[in-house]
Order: sequence, then structure tokens, then C-alpha cells
Amino acid sequence: MIRRFRWYLFAAVVIVLLLVTHSYWLSALGGYLIHDETPTQADMVVVLAGDYLGNRILTAADLVRRGLAPKALVSGPGNVYGQYESDLAIAFAVRQGFPESYFVPFPNDSTSTAAEADAVIPELRKLRAHRIDIVTSNFHTRRAGNIYRARAHDLDFHMIAAPDTYFSRDGWWKNREGRKTLLTEWEKTVATWFGI
Repeated sequence: MIRRFRWYLFAAVVIVLLLVTHSYWLSALGGYLIHDETPTQADMVVVLAGDYLGNRILTAADLVRRGLAPKALVSGPGNVYGQYESDLAIAFAVRQGFPESYFVPFPNDSTSTAAEADAVIPELRKLRAHRIDIVTSNFHTRRAGNIYRARAHDLDFHMIAAPDTYFSRDGWWKNREGRKTLLTEWEKTVATWFGI
């Protein structure tokens, strides 16, 4: 009976500690996914596909406007209502006041970050870009950076986090989309660790 009581007491203490410290460890779970680096002078900015709100393309456009790179290569798979995402993203940025000359569309058929890297890296080499600022959503920076660096040791990648409407390190758990994003990105992160 005493053992059972000790077990219940231990479980209660753990639950109370988790509740009291929840913002710390929830922030740590979200924070691990983010690897945001300071933008550097680059040969090219690359905008990764997968942002349907425009934060990635606008972040990249701002880097070009600030003179940190001459152009932004905009990756974009097809099948978005019969159009390439890269074309839609560039048109969005132009409507926001950025010159179309800032962007180089790169339509491709990738369906994952790894497949996108396999398409983008040869294009970067063809364009003779060595130092690259990659713009992607904040939650995607660590995994994407690991994938790109593993595939091209000779290129110098810097990960630039575009803000995400629903995901932040210190508040992702406060909305449904943020919780879904964390779960999906952690699932993909673990799968990448195992080469899946």
C-alpha cells in the first residue's frame, strides 16, 4: 500500500511540474525546429516551396531589395490549380510592390524537401552560386538546412527564417494550425534522422 501511495505521489509531482513548466518545454520543442541565421551577402537567395501565404517570397524579396543578393531563385512545384507555385509566388510579390526582375522562377516537380534540394542544387551550380541564403518558414529551417548541407558540402548555405502566421517558438501550442505544424515537422524531422 505504501509503495502504491509513493507511486501516486511521484506521478502527481511529475504532473504538477509539467504543468508549471509547460511553456518552457513546449517552447523548447518548437525552438529546436528553428535554425535562423543572420542573412549574409550571397550569390543567390533561394525561396523554398510550400508557403501559400507569401511570407517566404516577401522575406526573400526584402533580402534582394536590401542588396544582400542580386536575385531570388523561386522554387515551385506544379499542380497548384494548374500552375507552378513559383509563378504564383512571384506574381504575389509583384502585387506587393517588388519588381519582377528580382526573381528567377524555377518550376520543378518536387514533392518533398529532399527532392526539391536534388532539383535546386544542380541549378545553383549551373548559375555559379556558391554562397546561398535559403528562405523558408521558421519551423522548416533546421531540417531543410540539414538536407541541403548534406547534399552539397561545397556550397555555403545560410538558413533565413520567414515568419509563419501560425507557428512561433513561444506560442505554437495556442492554435490548431501551430499544433499541426509542430507535429508534422517533428514527424518529418525524425523520419529524416532515419533516412526515410
